[in-house]
Amino acid sequence: MADGYLEKHQADYEARKEAYLRKKRHLPSVKRTIERPDDEAL
Repeated sequence: MADGYLEKHQADYEARKEAYLRKKRHLPSVKRTIERPDDEAL
């Protein structure tokens, strides 16, 4: 194998991970609520 093969793949992984985390941080969080009927016996 060529020298630096693992180092290149590790660097590529770190770059993809950083881009994913940067994008994830800027997305708004979704808050969901469950609408329940007034009378839960129905």
